[in-house]
Amino acid sequence: MNANDRTPADLLRSALASDPGRPLVTFYDDATGERVELSVATFANWVAKTANLLQGDLAAEPGDRAVLLLPAHWQTAVWLLACASVGVVADVGGDPASADLVVSGPDSLEAARACSGERVALALRPLGGRFPQPPAGFADYAVEVPGQGDRFAPYAPVDPDETALVVDGVELTGAELVERARSDAGRLGVGPGGRVLSGLPYSAWDGLSGGLYAALAAGGSVVLCRHLDQLGEDGLEKRIADEKVTLTLR
Repeated sequence: MNANDRTPADLLRSALASDPGRPLVTFYDDATGERVELSVATFANWVAKTANLLQGDLAAEPGDRAVLLLPAHWQTAVWLLACASVGVVADVGGDPASADLVVSGPDSLEAARACSGERVALALRPLGGRFPQPPAGFADYAVEVPGQGDRFAPYAPVDPDETALVVDGVELTGAELVERARSDAGRLGVGPGGRVLSGLPYSAWDGLSGGLYAALAAGGSVVLCRHLDQLGEDGLEKRIADEKVTLTLR
């Protein structure tokens, strides 16, 4: 990867330039049987569309705080990188009442209503499906994002020394996030082509790093598993073999 990368968005750009066709995020939901695989190019396209939604329709600006009330999910990973692309602070599991905007899954809509700014809801259904009935007071992400542009350019350059992420009391600038992700990748032995299977939640740094940032920083990929406890040991062993997993975190 590029040693000059200083923000998560830089890491994604380098991955796209290096090998756009390789898998980046493979997502399983063991409660529903869903499996989704996103190449670097497909993931980057979702990020660009989401960043355009953020910057355009939602009028988000660098330094704004977006509270993400979302589980470990491929669409959460998209939002994390979209926020980084715009310069918006991704506050994972933060207080919606103090946020400029909130992004909520279907199980946290009531809590998300405390946000007086823009509200976006994700149904988290297979294939990125929309809500059968859009929740009142929220934009349905699956309705709003398809029409957004496939290329993104921020109105203002993203400052790597400004806060990019807040999670579980940890606040990181873009540059600190990238450095910490690289350090984690080295500590865990994740290198180019490495496949990290993670069943960790996104509610703490270890889950975010193991389930996204460390692999992205190292030129690897993630097999992100939700409800992994429902799979069973035999099923897990088969998945590790099928997905050519090199590291398991749970």
